[in-house]
Amino acid sequence: MPRKILFHASLLMIFVLAGCTQDRGDIGLGGQCASGLDAGYRELNQAEANGLSGTVAWSKAATLLAAAKIQQQFEEYQNCVLKVRKARAYLSGN
Repeated sequence: MPRKILFHASLLMIFVLAGCTQDRGDIGLGGQCASGLDAGYRELNQAEANGLSGTVAWSKAATLLAAAKIQQQFEEYQNCVLKVRKARAYLSGN
């Protein structure tokens, strides 16, 4: 009897811990992160083609996009989306 209780308690703990592994804020943001990165890098390349690659805003945007890419690789999509938004704001001048 105690082995059976221990077994069920262990299973319950495994399921509880498995449910805690992903941040609830990241659910459904993977696609938004990826599309935002694509758009952000297009805008960054366009700004570079327009001769803005030496500006502070361009440098900040490039750094934020690189950081967002790292967040994407670690599946931290909420942070990725926030960094992409900031980067695109720098590129648009807002």
